[in-house]
Amino acid sequence: MFTLVNLDTPPPESLKSQVLQMVVDYFSDVSPVPLTPSNPLYQLYQYVIGYEVHLYLQAMDSAVESTARLILALDDEDPSQVLGFALYLPSQDDAEACTLAYIAVRASHRRRGIGRALLQRMIEHRPHVELACAAGKVPTFESMGFQVLTAQGPQVLLNTRDHRSDGLVAVQDLAPIYQSREVRQIHAYLLQQHGRKAMSEAEKKRDRLLDQLAHQAQALVKERFPTIH
Repeated sequence: MFTLVNLDTPPPESLKSQVLQMVVDYFSDVSPVPLTPSNPLYQLYQYVIGYEVHLYLQAMDSAVESTARLILALDDEDPSQVLGFALYLPSQDDAEACTLAYIAVRASHRRRGIGRALLQRMIEHRPHVELACAAGKVPTFESMGFQVLTAQGPQVLLNTRDHRSDGLVAVQDLAPIYQSREVRQIHAYLLQQHGRKAMSEAEKKRDRLLDQLAHQAQALVKERFPTIH
């Protein structure tokens, strides 16, 4: 069994490292750019998403109420072990609204109700929840009460209500991460390791994947709303 813990300040380092490890390990599940390890760009995007979540957790140290919130599912038998987490962003000016940034459950503990419990706890705190996911994951969230609103690039936008909140959410700016020295170093290393031609092909594969996901997202929305053009 597991216990849910709500945090509005950064988790202890031992728990934080487990959350970041899960983000990296389950990159293809949680990233809006779900590359597979066979793509040379995988490591680059893996680093970026890990650093993004690190920044969200770090920002929880501030007194600003709109910074990220974290729900952890801890193992009852060993509370030092994180079995799953949900990272969400409260709306700045809508006390009921938030956006789910990331959710993950340890592979060894899936299908035990942990993901559902994490979402339910988040909804208890902020009932007007928005999230975006790949078309293939939509039925899972629909079974938990979310409604499809529209397609948003390679993802489908869902909400616990039939409309989006007007409130603003403080989303992490990824531009500085992509422009950071670390990312440039990783890119240079990958370029050296794989060569310019392979890296160019990797970018094309990424773009084809995103186009495919966008097509699937649009097709699903048309299926849900056949009378809307």
